[in-house]
Amino acid sequence: MTHQPSRVKPLSASYAGGMPPSPAFPGVRLHVVTGKGGTGKTTVAAALAMALARRGRKVLLVEVEERQGIAQTFDVPPLSIEEVRILTDRSGGQVWGLSVDAKAALSEYLQTFYRLGRASSALEKVGAIDFATTIAPGVRDVLLIGKVYEAVGRTTGGRRGRGDLAWDAVVLDAPPTGRIGRFLNVNAEVADVARVGPIRSQADSITRLLRSPRTAIHAVTLLEEMPVQETVDAIAEIERLGMPVGAIVVNQVREPLLGETGLARVAKAAGSPRSRAALTTQVTAALGETGVRTTPALVDGLIVEATEHADRVALEAEQREVIAGAGRPAYDLPWLPDGVEGGGLRLLADALLEQGLV
Repeated sequence: MTHQPSRVKPLSASYAGGMPPSPAFPGVRLHVVTGKGGTGKTTVAAALAMALARRGRKVLLVEVEERQGIAQTFDVPPLSIEEVRILTDRSGGQVWGLSVDAKAALSEYLQTFYRLGRASSALEKVGAIDFATTIAPGVRDVLLIGKVYEAVGRTTGGRRGRGDLAWDAVVLDAPPTGRIGRFLNVNAEVADVARVGPIRSQADSITRLLRSPRTAIHAVTLLEEMPVQETVDAIAEIERLGMPVGAIVVNQVREPLLGETGLARVAKAAGSPRSRAALTTQVTAALGETGVRTTPALVDGLIVEATEHADRVALEAEQREVIAGAGRPAYDLPWLPDGVEGGGLRLLADALLEQGLV
């Protein structure tokens, strides 16, 4: 399916009590969420998981950076290597959380493929586990992705391929855009080194999943130059690696305080002393009509703020064009003055539902 980029509307009352539109990525089971640091990718990953749960899905939300960002977002105790339920929706959907630990994942891997059992404890005592997960290049990422892969394919029958799928969807709060390509492609690199054996077999299986239509890699950005450029660069890298790019989520979107006419007047005043004087007269008169006592300093300060606001709106419009040029669908999430507290996360989930991301 080809998704055309479009400007989506912010959340409105139309979704309340009604059915959301059909999801844009219906066949995806693994949603990978990346973004430049500070863009709110963990919040977006949490909102995405909640949106899926609101459709009645059982969702596993996974973090791999040991920052406990998911726990902070949902205001729950720190996550561990054991999956724990953190939300149940009225629809029956659920969000479960997991913080993947590379050392625990390596011990599990050794037990699964090599039946080492207690020997893995001995390896940890002599420092082999620490070496593999902190020093050996790429091994840590292999283990982290391997755990996510296992969760995507896990079934209730206890073995892969038997019984129903344990999770309807898995949402991965992935590393930032600066290293997302290397993180996701690490198994392909391992496969080039390990020619045979279980390591090669699992690496190939993980690579197939990450390059299949069952995966979508979403990028979170702000309407600022650096995050947008990193997003565009990351999308190009992901496409070069043959992996499926999903959506661009534009976070913390603020509606302009001035209409098009007001913005045009402010822009004109910024480049013309005569227009600036005319605008000063208009602002002074408008404030006077409301009973506000004005001073030159007050009016000048308001015009300066309006000019800065107009500049920001113009910059955001430019970044919209850059985002559109990436050729992926874009979805807006509103700026929340109070953060995700007090129902803010649900508001973001509803916005994703209404716009049809999931």
